Amino acid sequence: MSELEYEIGLLSKLVSLDTDSNEKKNYQECSEVLLNEAKKLGLGAEIFDGKVILKDDNRPRPNVVVDLNKGSDTTLLLVTHYDIVPPGDGWTHNPFKLTVEKGKAYGRGASDDKGGIVSCLGAMAKLKDDESADINVKLIITCDEEVGGEGGIEYLTDVVKIRGHAALVIDSGPEFVSCGASGVLWGKIKVKGKQGHAGYPHKAVNAIDEAMKIVSSLQRYKKKLIAQRISKLPAPPDSPKKYVWRRLSVTMIHAGEKENIIPGECDIRFDLRSLPDENIDGLKIATERFIKNEVRKMGVNAQFQTIHVMPGYFTNPTHPLINSLKEATKKVAGEELPVAADLGGNDGAFLAGVNVPVACFGPLREGTNYHGVDEFVYLKDLSFVRDVLVNVCQRGQKKLRR
Repeated sequence: MSELEYEIGLLSKLVSLDTDSNEKKNYQECSEVLLNEAKKLGLGAEIFDGKVILKDDNRPRPNVVVDLNKGSDTTLLLVTHYDIVPPGDGWTHNPFKLTVEKGKAYGRGASDDKGGIVSCLGAMAKLKDDESADINVKLIITCDEEVGGEGGIEYLTDVVKIRGHAALVIDSGPEFVSCGASGVLWGKIKVKGKQGHAGYPHKAVNAIDEAMKIVSSLQRYKKKLIAQRISKLPAPPDSPKKYVWRRLSVTMIHAGEKENIIPGECDIRFDLRSLPDENIDGLKIATERFIKNEVRKMGVNAQFQTIHVMPGYFTNPTHPLINSLKEATKKVAGEELPVAADLGGNDGAFLAGVNVPVACFGPLREGTNYHGVDEFVYLKDLSFVRDVLVNVCQRGQKKLRR
């Protein structure tokens, strides 16, 4: 336990702050904790507030950038986030009080991604006086990752112009070395009917009935056109398919006000995951075309809107960054980890978009209930990720660049 005393103590502070990404709660408080923590370690640190580029939103978007300057001409970026999803109901532990039991630390954000933050700062503390490490390290701790990253990593890459020679997104699992991530497209379909009394359905047009026709079409689209497209990149271990595949899920349906009122409107939301190695713009156009054609054929009164798009990305599995991470994980774990691409999306897309090679790693092990009830992180993974990061930096700048 003493070997992780620093990391557990800091994780306890971070988990106690409810940094809900929907409500933007405690962002300022959390960023100040991180800023002060970095300074205690003798590291440079600065806050960049992304609210300056957001329209009609004056709530702060503080992003913390921590610097370990080794006087090198090579800089490795470590990318994490402190915002979280709401806890939901049914926890057996207080989601905002870190509970350590049997090798696990419970709390909302313990694995996604506050555990990643403490592993990074723990590594930088070890590297600060390590003369064998000859690369600069810049830790980027962002907000709003869970809701798109406009005031977070997108602001830092596009406006602040933060750059590095390579980047590790510490927002993945420790079971494999991730060379990329899937793209994300969120769609909204607003279906209109005619509201009426439930006792007189013949005088109304039930928007839910009309919406179900579209949901059925989306299921056919998923089965025939979406899921058939396969990536050249391996899927994570224990996935149902060997290679990453496209995925589409209807995730939200909103309609109705009262049992005896036939609803006149129904909103459908869906999540579509593209392959890391495909152009999501082409998939977006094809999906829009399919939905509009289906709506027209069925005679449904509906409008489609794309509400969020983030491209996938990948780094060639033979790139020095991937090899360096593979060697480091083998050194620390004693066995070689497979290389695969993440099924989820992450902030690496913004760095890949400005030509920074990206790999992913972190303490978000499968089964740790991230985004679910009783989220936790394994203590062994906090130290594993920390020690892998130290080992990557000890390998030197020549191991990160072509």
